[in-house]
Amino acid sequence: MTIGIIGSGALGSNFARALAKKGISATISNKRGPESLASLVQEIGPSIKAGTVEEAAGADIVLAAIRWTDAEKVLSNLPSWNGRIVIDGTNPVEFLDPDSPDAKDPNNPLAAYGIKAVDLRGRYSSEIVKQYVPGARVVKAFNHNGVEVLLEPEVAGGQRVLFYSGDDIAAKAEVRKIIEAIGFFPVDLGSLDVGGPLASLPFGSLSSHNFIKI
Repeated sequence: MTIGIIGSGALGSNFARALAKKGISATISNKRGPESLASLVQEIGPSIKAGTVEEAAGADIVLAAIRWTDAEKVLSNLPSWNGRIVIDGTNPVEFLDPDSPDAKDPNNPLAAYGIKAVDLRGRYSSEIVKQYVPGARVVKAFNHNGVEVLLEPEVAGGQRVLFYSGDDIAAKAEVRKIIEAIGFFPVDLGSLDVGGPLASLPFGSLSSHNFIKI
């Protein structure tokens, strides 16, 4: 199974680092092109290479590690997915300019964190992402905790828990293998309709909870 990463921000780069620590190969990409990733891939190591977004999206398993505001534009312009696996690592939040009125809005409980929730009008993020990747098998994962924990799978004498959910059993099994390979304890939350809302930042009931399997 080949792995592609769309997005080289905090999530994409730390996912690549986690893979590289175990010698797992992947192609990482961003909208600026492979040249902009030269220093990152040199730092991470030889198992990670830079590619175009289209090259990363051609992998068997593709992590969407992009901001919510970019998701539709980036994902909707890619070729047919043909049953390949998309790991939805997005969360429906908007990052705020610290000098903007939104960053100082007393009615925004997340302003102190530099973000605000995007109103999905009763829907959940993976439900919408599925529309952007027709023909893909979508699994929600790698989104419910701070990205820094991807480099710390072992803590307090146990394994850190990572949640995942999806509607395709075989696709979930492949994502579970990745979670296990990088040292985490995977917990299946069931279907997207169940697990997607539970683990979605900022208001999912299981989001931001740091569970440890002892």
